[in-house]
Amino acid sequence: MAESIIANPGSTLGEAIGTLVELEVNRLLRPIAEEMGYVYVTAGPVNIRTGRPTKLLLKDSVGNEFQIDSIIANTRMQPLVLIESKYIRYTKHNRDKGSWVCTAHYSLRHTFPTVRKSIAVVAGNWSGSSKALMESFDISLFEVSFRKIANTLAQYGVDINWKEKERERAVLAWEKWSQLNEIQYQEIAHKLLADIEPDLRESMKATLDTAVPREVSVVEVIIETNLGESRRYVFDSIEAAIEFLEAFDEQEVLNDENGPSLWAMPTETANSDLDEEGTNYTGEDF
Repeated sequence: MAESIIANPGSTLGEAIGTLVELEVNRLLRPIAEEMGYVYVTAGPVNIRTGRPTKLLLKDSVGNEFQIDSIIANTRMQPLVLIESKYIRYTKHNRDKGSWVCTAHYSLRHTFPTVRKSIAVVAGNWSGSSKALMESFDISLFEVSFRKIANTLAQYGVDINWKEKERERAVLAWEKWSQLNEIQYQEIAHKLLADIEPDLRESMKATLDTAVPREVSVVEVIIETNLGESRRYVFDSIEAAIEFLEAFDEQEVLNDENGPSLWAMPTETANSDLDEEGTNYTGEDF
C-alpha cells in the first residue's frame, strides 16, 4: 500500500498487530466458552437501521460507557468474564491504556455482580509498574513481550525494531506486512500466543467451571462520612465482618490520627514507565 495513503504506517501496523492478537484470543477462548454452555460476545446488538452489529459497550451504574473487546456471558446474557487485548509499541502509552483497563473493569465489576474475572492480554512494551497497577485491580494478565513479537515478525521479513524517529523503517515494515497473506497472518497470531495459550485456556476453564460450589471468600466494609472521607475494612468471613460492626466505635474509627500521612505512603521508584534502554519515549508514533 502506498505511503501517501497511510499517514502513520507505524501506528497502522500497531493497530494491525493489536487486531491480530485480539482475534487470536477470541479464536482460543470462544470454543471453550461455547462448549461449557456460555455465550461469547464480541459486538453489541444489531442496529435495526443499518443491519450491522454495534460496538460492544457496557454502561456502569452511573451511565459511563466502556467499549470492551469481548465478554463471556451466561444464557441470561449476564457478563461473567471481561476480556481485553492491548498492544503498545512505546511504553509512554502504558499509563493511559493500563489505567483505562483498571477504571473500566473496576467500575463494571461493581455494576455487574455476575462478573467473575477480568482478563487482559498485554502485548508489546509494558512496564512492570503498569502491570502491577492492573494486577492490583484484580485483572489477570497474560503477556506477549515486544521481543517475542519482533522475533516472530522478523521471520516474515517485517522489522519492527525501529527507533521512534526512523520513519523510513516504519514505512518499510508496513509495506512488508501488507504483502503477507491471510495464512501467514494466522501463523503469526498462533506463534505470538503459543506461550500463553495453555495458561489462558486453563484459567478460562477454571473460571467457568460450575462444579466448584459458590461460597463467600471476602467481605468488605466501607465507612464513608458526610465530609467525603472513607475507611475500608476487609474480612475473610461474614462472621468476622459482623463482629467488627457489633464492636464498631465511631469515634475511634473516624479518628484522623489513624490514617497514613502524605510522606509515610510507599513510593515506587524501581518500576517506572521506561523503555528497555531506560528512556521515556515522548514523540509520536509514525
